Amino acid sequence: MLTDADRIRNLIGRYCDLMDAGDFEGIGALFVEASLAAGDGEPFARGPDEIAAFFARGTQRHDDALATKHLVTNLVIDEPDDDGVVLVRSSYLVLQAVEGFPLQPIITGRYHDRFAKGAGGWYFAERRFFVDLVGDLSHHLADPGIAAPGATS
Repeated sequence: MLTDADRIRNLIGRYCDLMDAGDFEGIGALFVEASLAAGDGEPFARGPDEIAAFFARGTQRHDDALATKHLVTNLVIDEPDDDGVVLVRSSYLVLQAVEGFPLQPIITGRYHDRFAKGAGGWYFAERRFFVDLVGDLSHHLADPGIAAPGATS
């Protein structure tokens, strides 16, 4: 039997799977009622279409793949607040390898996610990402400046 924490962890894992597959529409579907923000800034994308477009516009493909592995670790799941919203803090690491670019970490940081529970179960309500360390993003981001918002290194 899955707990609420298991279901929330599964959503985070699903995000990683969809990102590595380059399925930006699938990622958007995870964020139907959510916003995306860098650090403590104002949200810059809301809902599935804007969030899917953000990732599609900013991410390079290599033979129809991203050649990445997104890992999310060190999850800290808080108790629900008075509205039933759960804050989850985690760390992320993205690895990449493409021809002429050996396997290496390209970026690390933190997510501050808010999850809410509706009739269909748990869903992302907000994702804030913080960039801590940046490696060589030249084969990953269509616009390397995209990693700068929220940078705290």
